[in-house]
Amino acid sequence: MENKYQTLKKIIEEAKQIVVFTGAGISVPSGIPDFRSAEGIYNQKTKFKVSPEEIISHSFFKRYPESFYEFYKQKMCYPKAEPNVAHRYFGNLEKKGKNVIVVTQNIDGLHQKGGSKKVYELHGTIHQNFCTKCGRLYDLDSILKAPSIPYCDQCGGIIKPNVVLYEESLDQNVISLAINAIMTSDVMIVIGTSLKVYPAAGFIRYFKGQHLVLINKEATPFDSMCNLVFNEDVVKVIEKINL
Repeated sequence: MENKYQTLKKIIEEAKQIVVFTGAGISVPSGIPDFRSAEGIYNQKTKFKVSPEEIISHSFFKRYPESFYEFYKQKMCYPKAEPNVAHRYFGNLEKKGKNVIVVTQNIDGLHQKGGSKKVYELHGTIHQNFCTKCGRLYDLDSILKAPSIPYCDQCGGIIKPNVVLYEESLDQNVISLAINAIMTSDVMIVIGTSLKVYPAAGFIRYFKGQHLVLINKEATPFDSMCNLVFNEDVVKVIEKINL
């Protein structure tokens, strides 16, 4: 009788289209903290008198851009982070011809760095930034090198990261592409997410395929819906199926 790692390996090998739905947990082995664990960003002490959730809100960015950027650069940007074995595994699957689509809640860009080409970023990315006045685009270095608030060198407007802050809506085009990928895939692998943050968590309900797999250290509200559940580190799971 095959174990569940062998079962997952077989599911992936036989899949026609795989959608990989990822949260912060997949990037923790790359040195990027998650949000809600004991060591997560939301539980870290800061010098600010408001919560991290409030700091990364649209209204806080508008009212206190200097404080926003001080927190953002320290806690949200990890330019030296490298993709781990999980990111690279799915990137390599795509390179080998497997139809793999990544839908991620992460803003770190590690899926693309790990070789994935078809990536839908629900919450945007730290690697794209734009002037709030004229729309000119800037890369991450432009943000990190600014002494405080990054200003547009063309018009002087404040530059904003192309990430979805609290109080902002997700991009409707990205949502449509993500939902279509989920609905048309026969395998969905959910990795490193508590599935408690909506609307992203609700996307799993669009899956109508054959195999729903969940890899997350902690149990989630959707575990009972899944064919396979791994309550362990994603790197360990990938290493076992990639032998």
